[in-house]
Amino acid sequence: VTTTLLLRAQRAMQAIVAPAWEGRADNLPYKTWYDALIVASLVEKETPVDEEKPLIAGVILKRLAENRYLQIDASVIYGLGKEFDDDLTRENMRRPTPHNTYTNKGLPPTPIAMPSARSIHAALHPTKTDYLYFVASGNGRHHFSTTLQEHQRAVEQYILAPAREKAKTP
Repeated sequence: VTTTLLLRAQRAMQAIVAPAWEGRADNLPYKTWYDALIVASLVEKETPVDEEKPLIAGVILKRLAENRYLQIDASVIYGLGKEFDDDLTRENMRRPTPHNTYTNKGLPPTPIAMPSARSIHAALHPTKTDYLYFVASGNGRHHFSTTLQEHQRAVEQYILAPAREKAKTP
């Protein structure tokens, strides 16, 4: 049953990817459709918000173009597998796994999720952007930044300060 389900999922994915690949935007850095599928999987895990997907893809491609670490939390979580305990720590981010985009430059070796058609479309039609950073803003959306300083302020506002407040609450 599991094999049949996986084969059906693979065929369904190929039915979406093949025509999407043929209609992709010009000048994308992907060597193969599989690279686009990896980016689509990162987009899928980073946001449930369809309107943000092309922008997230654009940030990923901009970071790749500038030879930066992607620093995608979901890739760290995927690499940790069953060892992940729902608390992403700095130690987790430093732990080397093949999928950790904090310790490895470039794309992970495989997709980290089954991407939706919207995430595939976003990976193949990314928004051209000057943004280099994004952080979850706590409402299902993200705050985007162009500079490290702006990003650090956003991390403080959306991640660190709420965590400190939560820790104070008995």
